[in-house]
Amino acid sequence: MRTATRLTATALGLAAVLGAGWGTGALVGPIGPAPAAAQEHATDTGHATDAGHGEESAAAGGHDLPAGLAVSAEGHTLDLADDALPAGDAVPLSFRLLGPDGTPVTAYDTVHEQDLHLVVVRRDLTGYQHLHPVLAPDGTWTTTVALAPGSWRVLADATPTAHGSGIVLGADLAVGGAAEPVPLPPPSPTAEVDGYTVTVDGDLVAGQESEVVVTVARDGVPVTDLQPYLGARGHLVALRAGDLGYLHVHPTAATGGEVRFAVEVPAAGDHRLFFDFRHGDVVRTAAVTVRSTS
Repeated sequence: MRTATRLTATALGLAAVLGAGWGTGALVGPIGPAPAAAQEHATDTGHATDAGHGEESAAAGGHDLPAGLAVSAEGHTLDLADDALPAGDAVPLSFRLLGPDGTPVTAYDTVHEQDLHLVVVRRDLTGYQHLHPVLAPDGTWTTTVALAPGSWRVLADATPTAHGSGIVLGADLAVGGAAEPVPLPPPSPTAEVDGYTVTVDGDLVAGQESEVVVTVARDGVPVTDLQPYLGARGHLVALRAGDLGYLHVHPTAATGGEVRFAVEVPAAGDHRLFFDFRHGDVVRTAAVTVRSTS
């Protein structure tokens, strides 16, 4: 990314931070369940959960800045190959994570079966995609993404091996063409996707850990055989409307047709929750709007 462009992106990120007013709490980085819950999750899914992943991210400085709002943090920088791309259904996207010495990071710890989780979403919270790019030996990540005209946010969630803890970095991406902003859907506990009904049960209270229970049904019948996806029976990404502050939550337990999460947001406001689940060997994403209270 050219210097002038990088300065513009950084200024936009800082403006979002100044207007956000987020406090400290679990929403400062990718989180996993507490140790006791992690053991329960490991028993249920057959995969161990790294309970310290998010705690390390917060302790490493995340309290000062919400996750995903900065292009640079903790000595690392998200460097997009292009900060403007054309619209399309399969547009190539490339980027690097630069380390404290300015060189591309090439070694990462595997977290939930991937070395890097990439979330690409338009700023009106449409077009959400959770991707897993391919890493080249020179440190360049590549993938393809479906892009509609508008302003997008690229969020990279990874654990560089030399850093020892998880970081989340975000950069703006402009997509050319006439864009019509889509209003945020009103709060609702249910969403429909490909004939599945996903229900999110639980109230988010700012500053408190809230239990969120997700159930999936098809044709009115509960789905009790969700397949493991990235080592769990579901994944939840929360993005706050307005600044797109990022939270990636993994289940504390999954029994029968219920997938349970422990979610803590530090401030009241609207959030878009994206639930990834796998059934019939297909990964689907359901999205609901939740309004947290103080």
